[in-house]
Amino acid sequence: MPRYATIDVGTNSVLLLVADRLPDGRFQAVQERAEITRLGRGVDKSRRLSPEGLEATLRTLTDFADEARRLGAEAIAVSATSAARDAENGAEFLAAAKERAGVTVDIISGELEAQLSFTSAHADFGREATGPLVVVDIGGGSTEFIYGDAQGRVAFRHSFDVGSVRMTERYVQSDPLSAEDRARVEAHLRETFSALPACPPGAELVGIAGTVTTLYTVQHAIEPYDSARVHGGSLSRAELEALADKLCTLPLAERRELPGLQPKRADVIPAGALILLESVKALGLERCRVSDRGLRWGLLAHRFGATAR
Repeated sequence: MPRYATIDVGTNSVLLLVADRLPDGRFQAVQERAEITRLGRGVDKSRRLSPEGLEATLRTLTDFADEARRLGAEAIAVSATSAARDAENGAEFLAAAKERAGVTVDIISGELEAQLSFTSAHADFGREATGPLVVVDIGGGSTEFIYGDAQGRVAFRHSFDVGSVRMTERYVQSDPLSAEDRARVEAHLRETFSALPACPPGAELVGIAGTVTTLYTVQHAIEPYDSARVHGGSLSRAELEALADKLCTLPLAERRELPGLQPKRADVIPAGALILLESVKALGLERCRVSDRGLRWGLLAHRFGATAR
């Protein structure tokens, strides 16, 4: 069976997927890995990728590309998103990735990022949906919203420049978050999400990416991470409100000790929780399904021509 790999280079983390294409056209994962490298640290303010973020990301990208080749991947597709889009020195990253990892990185638009996330969510949840599907993909630098139907047709998609890293760097000044910190984050999110069209009646919400899966693993104290327990789960609005309150009031040192929370994500998870909570509120929904897949799976289908699964 042909084997392919995708690598998603985000603002906060780098994710690897190696998968076989089955005879019926579906993909089956052989290996998945994730590493938090914080490529986008400081980009919101400086508009440049930091030397520390660049080096950590390039090391991980090289490691992941080498692993994909060892596992027999015929081709590797690599995408970069918000941080690389925003940074003035994004070309420096592209050149270094080619030299050190031997891969060509495509800096994709926010609109394509949204489309790929929807492709992934629809492959997993579209067939069982009884109504419209709304996908929210919360990254470190941006958050994408996509409205579509059970047949996979997209009616609306947009990428907003709000993410867990960006909101933390811009508004969080205290540990734990002060009431003023939280109010600033919430006010910005509410203003931003006021531009969303009305949520389609009867829609089901699917949340994608590390913020959403982390909130689920913290809620259920899942340690170590178990994809089978996370993927397809759900978080209620009441659970999200309680999680946001807890994460915003705990000091960083105590957040790092929470079961189900990667220590490297502890500094930005309060802002991430607020983004998901305000997304649910803006859409007028009461529940969010959880996907532990996302852009890398959508990229697999986009680049290698079959239905991601």
